Amino acid sequence: MYVALLTNRQANKMPLRPLPAGLVSDRRVALANRLNSAAVHLLRRIGQDDGADGVTGARLSALSVVVYGGPQAMSELARREHVALPTMSRIADALVRDGLVRRIAAPGDRRAVRIEATALGRRLMECGRSRRITRLAEELSALGERELGIVERAVDILGKVGERGSPAPPPARRKPGR
Repeated sequence: MYVALLTNRQANKMPLRPLPAGLVSDRRVALANRLNSAAVHLLRRIGQDDGADGVTGARLSALSVVVYGGPQAMSELARREHVALPTMSRIADALVRDGLVRRIAAPGDRRAVRIEATALGRRLMECGRSRRITRLAEELSALGERELGIVERAVDILGKVGERGSPAPPPARRKPGR
């Protein structure tokens, strides 16, 4: 199932469509809803300092893809971040200006541009990741041994769910007249 992040304005314009009958049980939908809500709240809490260094969420997201996924062609980065190429170009311009990434020629096609993380960009991402992990470990310290074991097992199971992968996202929509 393909899931895209939407702004509140976009989400308010979208009609709610029920899942096709028989696709997913009510129990699984209810569990998915609770898991989604818990994950969002937890990520917000542990990521509350993200952006304190002046880097926006969109830039941090793109930087993360480049740091952990390696150099990316602009078109691939835009596709992975679910934004249009001009939007990604503006994000990349800001990251270059901040010294977090650099543009490099793509192998085999000197006209194509790839985005590569700088040492500063990698340090920024690693510091943020370390900060979030420390915060999460602090949150987990409130759990007893039994609850901690349950969370460990749940993470193992969720890892298996994530390994199944998801279908490729739908192609980017083209503007009318193109």
